[in-house]
Amino acid sequence: MRSAFTLVELLVVIAIIGVLVGLLLPAVQAAREAARRMSCSNNIRQVGIALHNYHDTYKMFPKQMGGTMDYAWEAGANPDNCNPNAGNDWYRASDVTNNASLGFLVPLTPFFEQQPLWEQISNPNVLDLDNPTVQRVPPWPAMGPTITDEDFTIQTGPNQRATAYAPWMTEIGTLRCPSDPGTGLPAMGRTNYAACLGDAVDFMADGGHCRDQEPNSFRLQRIQASGRGVFVTRKATSFRDMLDGTSQTIALGEIATDLGDRDKRTIAQATFSFSGIRDNPLLCRDDIDPERPQFWAPAMTTLAASNQGRGFRWASGTGNYSGFTTILPPNTEMCVTFFDTGQGMMSASSRHPGGVHVVMGDASVQFVSDSVDAGDSTIGTVYATGTGPQTVGSASPYGVWGASGTRASREVLSGDLGASSGQGATIGSN
Repeated sequence: MRSAFTLVELLVVIAIIGVLVGLLLPAVQAAREAARRMSCSNNIRQVGIALHNYHDTYKMFPKQMGGTMDYAWEAGANPDNCNPNAGNDWYRASDVTNNASLGFLVPLTPFFEQQPLWEQISNPNVLDLDNPTVQRVPPWPAMGPTITDEDFTIQTGPNQRATAYAPWMTEIGTLRCPSDPGTGLPAMGRTNYAACLGDAVDFMADGGHCRDQEPNSFRLQRIQASGRGVFVTRKATSFRDMLDGTSQTIALGEIATDLGDRDKRTIAQATFSFSGIRDNPLLCRDDIDPERPQFWAPAMTTLAASNQGRGFRWASGTGNYSGFTTILPPNTEMCVTFFDTGQGMMSASSRHPGGVHVVMGDASVQFVSDSVDAGDSTIGTVYATGTGPQTVGSASPYGVWGASGTRASREVLSGDLGASSGQGATIGSN
């Protein structure tokens, strides 16, 4: 009578168990990703519903790049020329105002169950994370400081950074996709959900304003032509501006946050060329590593700093942190003029296999394939070429993806933007 397995039988059993585990593991991972993807879809839908509730209350959408300002316009300056000596450029660090640098997510906080956080932001705040046992004097201003970790230029007290302001450092669960593992420093509070800025880039950073926040007639004409998305820098839009129809226009989309690994989707390359970015969407493509096509080449040195990764500042209104364009297809490279201004190619991205979530203007959520029809990426973006008033009505050169990102270009989309083949929707004419 045998009392034990032979060595051969034991090895066979171990091999069978190994095969079963190998077959089961991918199924478990797929089930987990399916659950994470559903949770992500629910989160971005909550932001879309909050956008509708905000509009119901205020009859407009929140601004991308809004907030408090401290004008320093010089006496006698020509209002049609930007004032180079104002000294309060919106991108400068300040703890007196936020220099109109807030993103659309800040005013939405009370509409996605973050009322306590909104109370901290909308009122003067004495909590100082650098010294939490002592009340800050003077208090942080209502609506907070600029969203930066550079030293503030202040007249009294020690130099500080916005990392000492608790709301900007808060990680909000509703704004995070469970499939994105990014967490902690060097980011401030992260977001995986961003505003659709359309399919053009001209004057995307400042909108119709000078960098010192004053309106400017020339720039207002330029942004009238290039501000083609539901969100336009420093301009409040509403449902009535969505002439293409709410069900055919993308309002929000998903972005992956940076993990510090030189991922082309989550850390931007700067070209320092406004016309180059505007006229050539593929300007940075040659700098991708041919052996690892999801990453920048090792020799590429003009990348954003480690604290300027995609989605790293949920409260900021600059495109790098809370905006995206529908020029290049989802999950393609980030190519910008300057790192913190967010002017350039910044497509939607995600950690989900094969595509990204978007919220349409009617608050429905669709999953858009990486292979969605994106037209001809060699064609330059739309921008004003004349001196008179321009319109937003030019058809998008970037196929179904570009057309779905414009709010008033009269493209008619038929079919499902979220079709898995990426070819489910087609463009007609109106």
